[in-house]
Amino acid sequence: MGQGPRAKPARLGEKLLQIREALGLSQNGIARHLGLAEGMSGKKIAEFEIGRREPSLLVLLRYARASGVTIDMLADDELDLPATLPPKPGKESSGKKPRKK
Repeated sequence: MGQGPRAKPARLGEKLLQIREALGLSQNGIARHLGLAEGMSGKKIAEFEIGRREPSLLVLLRYARASGVTIDMLADDELDLPATLPPKPGKESSGKKPRKK
């Protein structure tokens, strides 16, 4: 007894596109911004955005961190991304928590 195909989030591609556009980046630019430039082309990003391909969990984690949302917001079709995502690269914080002294 084989398993059928696994369920995929229907809105994932649309959300990844929304994040990229909010950051003001090209498909190659988002790959670089996420630290994925090695082995990740704009073509692969385009395939994520149109739903032809599904990114790995580690790639989703990078998208989530870059946009200040949680992975469940990306994966859950019933959840919308916030209307305002972090500003364009260079104008956002490092995302690191300040050290306690």
